[in-house]
Amino acid sequence: MTLSVRELGDRSGRTVVLLHGGGGAGWMWEPQLEALADVHVLVPDLPEHGQSREAGPFSIESAARMLDELVRDRANGGRASVVGLSLGAQVALRWLALSTGRVDRALLSGTLVRPVFGASLARWSAKAYWPFKDAPWLVRANMKSLGIPPRFFEAFAAETRALELEAFVRITEENTRFRVPAGLDREGVAPALVLVGQRELSVMVRSARDVLAAMPRARGFVVDGTSHNWSMESPERFNEVLRAWLEDRALPEWLRPLA
Repeated sequence: MTLSVRELGDRSGRTVVLLHGGGGAGWMWEPQLEALADVHVLVPDLPEHGQSREAGPFSIESAARMLDELVRDRANGGRASVVGLSLGAQVALRWLALSTGRVDRALLSGTLVRPVFGASLARWSAKAYWPFKDAPWLVRANMKSLGIPPRFFEAFAAETRALELEAFVRITEENTRFRVPAGLDREGVAPALVLVGQRELSVMVRSARDVLAAMPRARGFVVDGTSHNWSMESPERFNEVLRAWLEDRALPEWLRPLA
């Protein structure tokens, strides 16, 4: 089965692909769609997420290759700019390393590439959590920890209800095992903007530095006052950065260089 993809905006314009985080789906990009009305936007649900639940099993490698085929077939000129958040940023980073030339530039936010304490217990902890996963109080707690605004409760709750245990474990393991892929220093790899929220875990800041070090054509910044899902939490700021990056204009001065 192929990916479920929403296609919006000006279909004659440049193509932008938006890749959501784990446990979500394309609805996570709703705050960006109006700001991108003048470009051609592809919003896929990643495998085992949203309407692509049957397109699994999920792996970062297979997802990157599916996206490469999607851009080949549906992007204007067979190339696209890619915007990835969290799990979507990991997929985008792997896609860049494939060096197929399908990506012309990338924005990567919250890209985990380092070990996480307790990741080896993912299956055990998931089994303990599973009987309670749909409880509204727990859904709201998970949203708060991820920085997802309350207005997205129904969408997030529906995604939580539909998620199966084995898929959850598989996605979690892919996320926590991912490391910086080889090949990002090759000639022709697209330039990247590497971002991390100032309120994210320290492992995310260190991960952003690792990605930046691996990519000669990357620039890195910290977004003060934001958490992991800042595209939803602070959409005006995210959209300002996104438009400047896509249009190759000066980035907002409030971005703090990643030291």
